[in-house]
Amino acid sequence: MIIDKLFTALSALCLAGGVFFLFVGTLGLLRLPDVYCRLHATTKCDTLGAGLVLLSLALQSSFAAAIKLGLIIVFILITNPVAAHIIARAAYVTGLSRPDSDTGGSS
Repeated sequence: MIIDKLFTALSALCLAGGVFFLFVGTLGLLRLPDVYCRLHATTKCDTLGAGLVLLSLALQSSFAAAIKLGLIIVFILITNPVAAHIIARAAYVTGLSRPDSDTGGSS
């Protein structure tokens, strides 16, 4: 039926978007200079990437499984930013500074 093809196409689009954002987050983790920039990149991209991958799975599963996957998405949306804030706060409290903080920033 047409609705099955629509769900399959939407699921494939969500999966491709999720994999893209997870890849960009990993690239940011490897390429960015300090813990604060790395946290920003990985938190934003991994939250969105995991959400899109789980949404893709929810579109292809039964209603009961889709409800469970929706709850997992909500849990990830709540816990990822909180965990990043805790890690950034710990880095700040221990005195970990940005590389450009001694020179007053880049100009």
